[in-house]
Amino acid sequence: MILPSARRRAHPRPPLTLLLPALLAVAFLLLPLVGILARTEWGALGTHLGSPGVTQALRLSLEVSLWALGLSLLLGVPLAWLLARVEFPGKALVRSLVLLPMVLPPTVGGVALLLGFGRRGLLGPWLEDTFGLTLPFHTAGAVVAATFVAMPFLVISLEGALAGLRPSYEETAASLGASPLRVFRTVTLPLVAPGLVAGAALTWARALGEFGATITFAGNLPGVTQTLPLQVYLLLQDEPQAATSVSLLLLAVAMAVLIALRGRWNGGAGGGGWRSGRVRHVWRVRRVRLIRREEAREVSYEKKPAPDVPTPHETWPLRAEVTGFTHLTLDAEPGTTIAVVGPNGAGKTTLLRALLGLTPRARAALRLGGRDVTDLPPHRRGVAWVPQDGALFPHLSALANTAYGLRAQGVGRAQARRTARQWLERLGVGELAARRPHQLSGGQAGRVALARALAARPRLLLLDEPLAALDQTTRAQVRHLLRTHLADFGGVCLMVTHDPVEAVSLADRVLVLDEGAAIQDAPPAEVTRHPRSPWVARMLGRNAWPATAAEDGTLTLSNGGRLVAADPLPPGTQTLAIIPPEAVSLHRALPEGSPRNVWQGTIREITAAGSRLRLLITSPQVPDLVAEITPESATTLALTEGTDIHMSVKATEVTLVEL
Repeated sequence: MILPSARRRAHPRPPLTLLLPALLAVAFLLLPLVGILARTEWGALGTHLGSPGVTQALRLSLEVSLWALGLSLLLGVPLAWLLARVEFPGKALVRSLVLLPMVLPPTVGGVALLLGFGRRGLLGPWLEDTFGLTLPFHTAGAVVAATFVAMPFLVISLEGALAGLRPSYEETAASLGASPLRVFRTVTLPLVAPGLVAGAALTWARALGEFGATITFAGNLPGVTQTLPLQVYLLLQDEPQAATSVSLLLLAVAMAVLIALRGRWNGGAGGGGWRSGRVRHVWRVRRVRLIRREEAREVSYEKKPAPDVPTPHETWPLRAEVTGFTHLTLDAEPGTTIAVVGPNGAGKTTLLRALLGLTPRARAALRLGGRDVTDLPPHRRGVAWVPQDGALFPHLSALANTAYGLRAQGVGRAQARRTARQWLERLGVGELAARRPHQLSGGQAGRVALARALAARPRLLLLDEPLAALDQTTRAQVRHLLRTHLADFGGVCLMVTHDPVEAVSLADRVLVLDEGAAIQDAPPAEVTRHPRSPWVARMLGRNAWPATAAEDGTLTLSNGGRLVAADPLPPGTQTLAIIPPEAVSLHRALPEGSPRNVWQGTIREITAAGSRLRLLITSPQVPDLVAEITPESATTLALTEGTDIHMSVKATEVTLVEL
């Protein structure tokens, strides 16, 4: 139960200084509409609207507005895509030209059209001599005038929808083998459909009500250019009541359009997107029912359980020369899995996007098997990827998502869906085939995204944090399934990860990147024993301090501190000093005995790590240090956050890796 006081807090009263002007604004906008309703002769409404002149004007208005809508779609959709997706000189000017008809007085727009397309205009004589087309005082002129003032509504609405669409959807579709046209038709347009429908409806409504540009450019000829707004203008002179009735009709059409588009254009709470609105809800329910009926038919044809997904017999070794921000050479035999690790900004995702051909920051000279795919577009490379967010297409079911790559490659619908179902079953989400992405948990969506990439039969598989969204139990299961598939995979797999368990358990090699360069490329065991990057050492849970060998055999740390190792290096040698957390001993008093590295510090943080505790200790003598002890030791030493402590590390526990 919500108390009245809670309601008042949730919905505070607006200040009176704002409320009064707002109410006046509403009254100012409402009063003219009330005037139309009050002055309408309801009894004569049918007579007025059914008169020959009005019906002729209405028929012409519908014809002109529909032609204007079609022309706006033909020209406006590509223009909106260009403005949303392509950077080019003069883009701001082009967008201003699109907006200009919305702020330009309609009569001025009509004059501009007359000077551009009229008989004495810039293009008019050529149109008349070449095609015999005279736009002024012709129905085609009314269409041009309506398109001029109405098309901006479509362009603006669709450009906003395209700009808000995550590029990963289209990029993933291309990596699955879909051509640019197919991507636009099957992914882009369905995802921006709400914006497209809103823009189209507003465009049609604006074209239906166009007056100023039409009368200036096309004239006011009954049956030729006299649309309904022009008919209202004429009726006002002789039959004001009939003009009011026709105005009411146009008002009703405009209000119907705005009410139908609530939440898409006017910001109402009714929602937008794929999950709200009665019409979209009904469409979604029918779509899910259709998918389930299709699946039921497919199941009825299969008397036996689905066989395992066949593995390819062809193999595709990898050879890549990557230049640009990320600069490295990659050679890998078929069946190799390479874990790509490194700090944020190291160039991991840039490397994957270069192999896909999706970034100008880096370029990959790429050979897969005996085929050079360097100059091929993404959809023809045979390179599939799973981005961090999965990028499942929200308008498709899990089954349709998984079958997308096969369909894009020309596989028949039934075969593609059977193969997709097998992959979903292998990854443990077969029962979710009919669900949309928004009906899946993060872990389920991650497995569907993996199934989609694997089903596409790629020559090179790129995984960007593929298991990040999974819980620990599910991650272990999917890791096992992924390891099973990769063992039979005929290509190479590159997997970006921050999880050392994934790197060790799934990868044959670990590629360490830093600032776009490869600083280590070795088997997981070698990287674990001798990490050459402080970030990798910390990822593995170890302390890693860059240091320089001094004349006295000690090491000078980056903060000026000193460290003693068992094996001194030549003076000036750059090295990475690695100290396991369990090698750090803690003491409440200055320790006695043999430790050669003793520092003072303060415990800043204590966290649990399995059955042990990890302590972050800061010290003015050395960089931050992580120690690992048992809970019993912490209790014995009475350690808490903020406790001052002595630390010691034996020289024999310090491992040095030359840089």
